[in-house]
Amino acid sequence: MRTTDGDWRSAIHLLAQIERPSASDGERRAAEWISARLRALGCDARVEQERAHGGYWLPIGLANGLAAGSGALALVRPNRRARALAVGAGAVAAAALWDDLGHGRRWFRALLPHRPTWNVVAEAGDRGAQRTVVLVAHHDAAHSGLVFHPALGRLGPRFAPRLHERSGQTVPILYAVWLGPVLVCAAAVLGNRRLLRAGLALALGAIAAMADIAGRRVVPGANDNLSAVGVLLAIAASLRDRPVTGLRVLLVSTGSEESFSEGMQAFGRRHFPHLDRARTAFVCLECLGGPSLIVLEGEGMLRMRDYPAQTREALAAAAADAGVTAQRGLRTVAATDGLIALRAGYEVATLASVDYTKLPLNYHWPSDRADALCWETIEDAIAVCDRFLRREAERSSLTSVH
Repeated sequence: MRTTDGDWRSAIHLLAQIERPSASDGERRAAEWISARLRALGCDARVEQERAHGGYWLPIGLANGLAAGSGALALVRPNRRARALAVGAGAVAAAALWDDLGHGRRWFRALLPHRPTWNVVAEAGDRGAQRTVVLVAHHDAAHSGLVFHPALGRLGPRFAPRLHERSGQTVPILYAVWLGPVLVCAAAVLGNRRLLRAGLALALGAIAAMADIAGRRVVPGANDNLSAVGVLLAIAASLRDRPVTGLRVLLVSTGSEESFSEGMQAFGRRHFPHLDRARTAFVCLECLGGPSLIVLEGEGMLRMRDYPAQTREALAAAAADAGVTAQRGLRTVAATDGLIALRAGYEVATLASVDYTKLPLNYHWPSDRADALCWETIEDAIAVCDRFLRREAERSSLTSVH
């Protein structure tokens, strides 16, 4: 299916003009606009207000600061008490970061101030059906930072082209913000001053990187992730014009995704108790405006988690059925909202896109504007999602008959 409805294109252009950091007034305005548009397209849509910290730089920076402070003290005063403090502080910081980067309970972040964030939840399809598919996008936008400079992503293809061609994922750079506290703790246990200096250097580097991100402006976020919001709108129009039976469809656009999926975690707390794991599948839509469409195999910042094979294969089969080429074999070290549903035990797959660096186009960079999008890829993503939903509806209808 190739959409002829241009509303989703104009929506991307319009929303990209709104500055939309996580848990901000701009995010709220975007959520209200998206909800109103989905209602106009025949969905039962609403905005749900939740709570989020709204950033990742402060939790990461504070945890590394805790490790760096204790490590510096152990260097200056290498006595038993200072070493014990470095062991404890390093361990607590490392555990906090493992939990936060893994999208876990977020117990460390819970100690920090929180503010409102806004999710959009719309219901379409066959409202009374037992089978549910949830399409998930997000409408907040990311802060930029030197660590996201496009030149860094080009190093692999330029200097190690064969290795880059064979690789199934990019370098897991977020280990750099976790290893500092780990090394501080290990060095204090072993009494190794060289290792302690290395841990201190990594922790200070992480603090500097987080401070740089915190001080940067928010990018337009057209690819990440208004491209996916556009897909939600196009799917809503398709379901209005060509209704399905046997399948309930939830169209969800989260806030605070860029603060490590806080909006999706809030969605889970509110909705997972009412979504049967045996009858619900999630398809995460992420950065769909790049040159090459991909069906991701898995994701994880520190620990890689593969999606269920059957869901990945079903999404790939829908792409083939729609006549769309979707690459396989890639995993992302930048977690998506899909990780929240995956950890909760649901069927999950993620549809995304990359450029030749195997990274999203203009990722977290000011050049992530609407005029830089590959519009044909977004159209392909719409076709894949539409075919996936209709295949699921057909399968659900056949199952209910038998």
